Amino acid sequence: MKKAELFIDKHFRTGEVDKRIYGSFIEHLGRAVYGGIYQPGGPEADENGFRGDVIRLIQELNVPVVRYPGGNFVSGYHWEDGVGPKDQRPKKVDLAWSVIEDNQFGLNEFMDWAKKAGTSPMMAVNLGTRGAEDAKNLLEYCNLPGGSYYSDLRAAHGYKDPHNIKLWCLGNEMDGEWQMGHKEADDYGKLAAETGRLMRMLDPGIELVACGSSHAQMETYGSWEYTVLDKCYDVVDYLSMHQYYNNHANNTPDFLANSLSMDRFIREVVAICDAVKAKKHSNKSIYLSFDEWNVWYHSAEADKKIERWVRAPHQLEDVYNFEDALLVGSLLITLLRHADRVKIACLAQLVNVIAPIMTSDTSAWKQTIYYPFAYTSNWGRGDVLETKVACPTYESKFGDAPYLDAVWVMDEENRKLSLFAVNKSLDEDMEISCDLRQFENCRAVEQVILTHDDMKAVNTEENPAAVAPQKVEPTQPVDGKLTMTLPKHTWTAVHYTF
Repeated sequence: MKKAELFIDKHFRTGEVDKRIYGSFIEHLGRAVYGGIYQPGGPEADENGFRGDVIRLIQELNVPVVRYPGGNFVSGYHWEDGVGPKDQRPKKVDLAWSVIEDNQFGLNEFMDWAKKAGTSPMMAVNLGTRGAEDAKNLLEYCNLPGGSYYSDLRAAHGYKDPHNIKLWCLGNEMDGEWQMGHKEADDYGKLAAETGRLMRMLDPGIELVACGSSHAQMETYGSWEYTVLDKCYDVVDYLSMHQYYNNHANNTPDFLANSLSMDRFIREVVAICDAVKAKKHSNKSIYLSFDEWNVWYHSAEADKKIERWVRAPHQLEDVYNFEDALLVGSLLITLLRHADRVKIACLAQLVNVIAPIMTSDTSAWKQTIYYPFAYTSNWGRGDVLETKVACPTYESKFGDAPYLDAVWVMDEENRKLSLFAVNKSLDEDMEISCDLRQFENCRAVEQVILTHDDMKAVNTEENPAAVAPQKVEPTQPVDGKLTMTLPKHTWTAVHYTF
């Protein structure tokens, strides 16, 4: 049996968890909207066409923010097409995904849905085929109380009160050649600065996210971040990060080591942000919005066969397996370990499209990755404790990978403590120990584990609980010292009071 030791001190805190680290993403892509969150006439649809079964599953996830409407989609989107009377909304081609968008679901429907789902919007503006003027108009439509053309137009559409959206993305993946209107770093940085300046003139209270690299393998990664921030540092609050992870090589140990890749990516982008800060002699820090992350590779072959110019096809519908859930658990731990700088993160996406929730016309079910996200979102609130892990490692393509990923989160106000851990060993259990004597009367109240004999096991509509967490009798600290065993290839969460 492998052994590991965790070292924490309640006075050594990485940072406070911004609840928006548990965000997600809805794009006009595949069946994320149509058939996902919105299905007028369906058996679970309410009076607005919103699927109640999906809303209930989202509420269990406790998602505080949802990014919308894209993604690649936003770079060719005219938001005006999706407001006003539905019978007057145009059908448009979406060049991003080669489909037809009929605009029956738009901005106001999204805001109504967000309220029902218990979440808030992270709105993206089109800086691909449009620009600063359009972004200003959209903000006016959303946030100005009244008395202007666009705010009065919103009222005419049945929304007298402003939506008051405070979090805005300045475009999407503008470095990518696949992006409509993609730009060089210097051009995008200037556009982001000017767009942000106009938007803040209208509403000084908004927060702005500038586009970082589309992923860490882009040829311009690093230089893009530096150049963009050099142009818009004083205007923006966050820099975005996007990364997806795959197991094309069918090498589970390497796949599970991707948490090292995420960790390195975050540390590098933080270093670039701080380099620009130093150059500008600024007192302001730029924080990170990791607003696209997930496992994504299962659906690649099926997506190549999709007919072009149809409405809401089955697109990017990865069916997640057990090993995907282990990695998602580790990636959440990695995000928490950088809570001092990662303030927003969006699991991409929320329903059907590379998502924790899948639907048919008549039911909705939880994918394997649903569970580590749900428990971490609900239990991982408070302050992240600086968690030192001493454990064996193994060789991976990312370097020496620890067999154990772990982090402690403390909610001091409510006297709660949570441990999240992944034992990545495929063949050995692991005994972990930690000194908890600082937490007087510390007691475990609930423990769950997620494991399966088959690393490729999946949940389906016919068998939606094939991979599901088990509640186990929690291991209690003895005289303030915790010693517990994590079974092989297991994600574990334990909730304590003190």
